[in-house]
Amino acid sequence: MAGNVELLNSVLAQARTENRAALVGYLPAGFPTVDAGIRALTEMLDGGCDIVEVGLPHSDPVLDGPVIQTADDIALRGGIRTTDVIRTVREVHAATGAPVLCMTYWNPVDAYGVERFAADLAEAGGAGCILPDLPVEESEVWRKAAEQHGLATVFVVAPSSRDARLAKITAAGTGFVYAASLMGVTGTRESVGREAQDLVDRTRATTTLPVCVGLGVSDAAQAAEVARFADGVIVGSAFVKRLLTADGDIDAGLTGVRELAGELAEGVRKRA
Repeated sequence: MAGNVELLNSVLAQARTENRAALVGYLPAGFPTVDAGIRALTEMLDGGCDIVEVGLPHSDPVLDGPVIQTADDIALRGGIRTTDVIRTVREVHAATGAPVLCMTYWNPVDAYGVERFAADLAEAGGAGCILPDLPVEESEVWRKAAEQHGLATVFVVAPSSRDARLAKITAAGTGFVYAASLMGVTGTRESVGREAQDLVDRTRATTTLPVCVGLGVSDAAQAAEVARFADGVIVGSAFVKRLLTADGDIDAGLTGVRELAGELAEGVRKRA
């Protein structure tokens, strides 16, 4: 079974025809439990997200800030396995028909087996994989497997990336480019910053791929700010916070993520 890279491409293209940015939500699998995480991701899509990223929890999440690290720790202590991540992708996509990507560091993919991971992710209906710590120079084995199985390979660029480096990264990627809005780790911030727009402009000069901005967006106003210049707005920590602050009340947490998705969806349509 082929993966859903074309579905991802069509959803991003549809958002562009509607003169808005796509809303991309993130949540680690297994948080707060595998089943509750599946329900939460489904609520995020039903509430207004166009696309979701399912995180593969990792013991050394170098890109992730304290909020997502807390969620990862809960998932890891709950015994999350790579097969549970694949199951999460499968059930969320089956329930919603939306593009579902996996965001993971490279070690778990390598340990699982590159070909096996690509095949299983595609069979589950996955649309692709975001690999924040995989250097493009070392990505050929993964990219071949992803292409064979109909999966997007999404690379991350940062404000520190020079123009020549951006061109090299974007030439190897598919689906979209993940633009980290600032130097540092994930987390909500009071301001997304000017660096994000500069990075998007420089990235667009190298590629026709959509450029989606993550790291720091937490509310509708920030989503509207980023939507003015980006093709997609990626939100993770803010969704995790809604579940963490529910303090074990799963229904309240699910209501919280659905409401946040609705607020953010309104934001990306405003392009303030």
